[in-house]
Amino acid sequence: MWDVKVFSEDGTSKVVEILADMTARDLCQLLVYKSHCVDDNSWTLVEHHLHLGLERCLEDHELVVQVESTMGGESKFLFRKNYAKYEFFKNPVNFFPEQMVAWCQQSNGSIPQTQLLQNFLNSSSCPEIQGFLHVKELGRKSWKKLYVYLRRSGLYCSTKGTSKEPRHLQLLADLDDSNIFSLIAGKKQYNAPTDYGFCIKPNKVRNETKDLRLLCAEDEQSRTCWMTAFRLLKYGMLLYQNYRIPQQRKAWLSHFSTPVRSVSENSLVAMDFSGQTGRVIENPAEAQSAALEEGHAWRKRSTRMNVLGSQSPLHPSTLSTVIHRTQNWFHGRISREESHRIIKQQGLVDGLFLLRDSQSNPKAFVLTLCHHQKIKNFQILPCEDEGQMFFSLDDGNTKFTDLIQLVEFYQLNKGVLPCKLKHHCIRVAL
Repeated sequence: MWDVKVFSEDGTSKVVEILADMTARDLCQLLVYKSHCVDDNSWTLVEHHLHLGLERCLEDHELVVQVESTMGGESKFLFRKNYAKYEFFKNPVNFFPEQMVAWCQQSNGSIPQTQLLQNFLNSSSCPEIQGFLHVKELGRKSWKKLYVYLRRSGLYCSTKGTSKEPRHLQLLADLDDSNIFSLIAGKKQYNAPTDYGFCIKPNKVRNETKDLRLLCAEDEQSRTCWMTAFRLLKYGMLLYQNYRIPQQRKAWLSHFSTPVRSVSENSLVAMDFSGQTGRVIENPAEAQSAALEEGHAWRKRSTRMNVLGSQSPLHPSTLSTVIHRTQNWFHGRISREESHRIIKQQGLVDGLFLLRDSQSNPKAFVLTLCHHQKIKNFQILPCEDEGQMFFSLDDGNTKFTDLIQLVEFYQLNKGVLPCKLKHHCIRVAL
């Protein structure tokens, strides 16, 4: 048995006794059980190197004890959500820009998008990622902009423009005995030219920076492309099996258990309960009308609560201004920079969100939302109507008695937002 110490985002930690053959997924499921949080297969174990300014999510199949043996004294494991871990299997087109993907054998031959992932997963095929990257010279502080190619055999740069001729290719890093990491604060620690840094770290490296292969992309999409391709070329079908295991388990369990409500966006339907039995509303116009009626019903229920609860110690109007503090998606008085950092850490997927107190307006709140790998902020303002306080993020056109109603509404309707609220950022105490 081995003792492994795991930290949560809030600094709390837990020492867990594990077997030598326990995988990262096994440990995450154990921590989910011990922390009483929901297992939605998005929890990950993060390898965090404070001294080097690097971190990465372990693949589900990796052995925890084996990874720990490659970590230095200041390194640690973090328990964190990562909704983007397998997002590339669901929508590969967003992850692999056409101009960055090519066949090794052909300088201009592109891979059809429908075959993209198959070529990465098939060990006999030869896809490659290509493009300009800022590359830090080993042992120096300077960075050079070079044309780089990522293949199964390794990461190469061209010594002559964009030439692919073997005599012009220089090996930058191997894939086999190394892993790919994000730079936490690349500009500050390594004088990186952009905020989109990543690193190929040989497993033998503990606390030294001299053998790290530091790289910088121009934007988030291209960095994600390079890092995702590295994982696919290194692990191939193992990643697809990791992705499929929870889905297969869910399908298997559904044969033996009572169906539960799915949290899938596609499973949410409009229902009409006005008759003796409920029915699914299939007409979009009728569904929209029903949503508006439900919104009015919320307001009527809230008004009744105000009347009935006027004698209670905590007035409903007071309750509506504090009840959101019980929700996992509410992060309190954090800064815009901190909210963006949390979103990035938990995966830049559409619909990932959190709510926080506004720094500029003490009575307002801010919805921080990810869409198309960009983070956007929407101010939620209090507004008064017929003597009652409501919350709105569309200048009072749609009003809610509290922030829980607001979040529930935008989980079902995108309204003025670029997409529906789908995943909330959460931090748990271990």
